[in-house]
Amino acid sequence: MPKQQYVETHIFWSGKMASHGLFAWLIIGAVAGWLAGWITKGGGFGLLANIVVGIVGAFVGGWLAGALGISFGAGWVGSIATAVAGALVLLFLLRFIKRA
Repeated sequence: MPKQQYVETHIFWSGKMASHGLFAWLIIGAVAGWLAGWITKGGGFGLLANIVVGIVGAFVGGWLAGALGISFGAGWVGSIATAVAGALVLLFLLRFIKRA
């Protein structure tokens, strides 16, 4: 899928995000943050921290996917997959910086 088409289909980067709104961001952020925490450490960080990690992870994942020209799919499932991938990268970087 060409980069431009990917950007238009991803809910975080398209005009379609407004139709899902803030509630969608919170749900996707919470699920993605919890999954990333569970994968890396075996548990979540609490609801608020999960949402923050997931939302920031969604931006990181969306940026990386766009830069690499890959797509995790469109809609909710694709957005959660992108957010989880970005959250995993974010957690890896944060832990790497913390240890340094």
